[in-house]
Amino acid sequence: MAKLKWGMIGGGEGSQIGPAHRLGALADGRFEFAAGALDHRPEAGRAYARQLGIPADRAYGDWQEMLAGEKGRDDKVDLVTIATPNSTHFEIAKAFLEAGFNILCEKPMTMTVEEGEEIVRVAEASGKICAVNYCYSAYPMVRQARAMVRAGELGKVRLVVTNFSHGHHGDATDADNPRVRWRYDPAMAGVSGQFADCGIHALHMASFVCDDEVKSLSADMASTISSRVLEDDAMVNFRTEKGTVGRLWTSSVAIGRQHGFDIQIFGETGGLRWASEQPNQLIYTPVGGRTQIIEKGEGGLHADAQRLSRVAIAHPEGFPLAVANLYCDLADAIQGETRDGLPTAPDGVRSIAAVHAAVASAKDAGQWHDARPPMFR
Repeated sequence: MAKLKWGMIGGGEGSQIGPAHRLGALADGRFEFAAGALDHRPEAGRAYARQLGIPADRAYGDWQEMLAGEKGRDDKVDLVTIATPNSTHFEIAKAFLEAGFNILCEKPMTMTVEEGEEIVRVAEASGKICAVNYCYSAYPMVRQARAMVRAGELGKVRLVVTNFSHGHHGDATDADNPRVRWRYDPAMAGVSGQFADCGIHALHMASFVCDDEVKSLSADMASTISSRVLEDDAMVNFRTEKGTVGRLWTSSVAIGRQHGFDIQIFGETGGLRWASEQPNQLIYTPVGGRTQIIEKGEGGLHADAQRLSRVAIAHPEGFPLAVANLYCDLADAIQGETRDGLPTAPDGVRSIAAVHAAVASAKDAGQWHDARPPMFR
């Protein structure tokens, strides 16, 4: 089978997320890295693209040049990844979708709910895929957890507790570090800092594993480092469409925590726990029974978990291969095979609607707000 052609915008030299996308997209031989506009400095972007093996005529100075160059080619890219600052996502995503390209956009998909709804409509009108990089949902044991919930192995889900808390922005003297500063700058990050950056991964995970959607929420947010405009800590209570109770904590000042992303699901007949720092294991406790460890790669897993497990039991796969699983699902979808677990534009607009609802709730002393975008109410 011929490789699909892949292009990337952003994610250049020194980028935190760029290497994960390149490793993930190329891991299974489904894509060829064919084009890129990798840096906001045109010459630096062109040079780095050539260093990575992209032909000179497809090493672009900016995304507009890439759009103009690719849409006129017979061998144009099949998928474009957008890994640029939050404030640029909407303009780039809309332009490439309207020009007939499939895209994978970093989260948050847009800065506003109105922009998110527009992307949903443009994607539907174009007939192209607009995926969003909620890559943690592509870990094999997260897919196992979702399949167990769907199969009724936990009974009705009563409660979901999730958090994404780390301490890597806890040093107030590091405020001018460009990797840190932009995340708390409304001009670049939008209305929310930590919740929009990490918390929405936890919120999406709760919806994904429980096969449900967040309906309403109540939030408390804090900027514990006084120089920050946007929050670096948030606590969010939520309720889902099916009535599940949700609890979410997200923080970037929890010094001593490293990645700190985990989820627990409590049902009528059992409970599950998954943690990103031990991603090969799913902890399962049936009501009245002993706690069990379900291992990636063992026999008897649900089909989606088996499909996305590459190496033998007890061998770690890790974050880049979770990203690779998302690219595998994208390759299948581009070639016409439905992949149920692929996060797309509706997931993106639901997330940004929850962000705005959480900000409004925090300003409103924690009053409950509708977390759904208007188009899904």
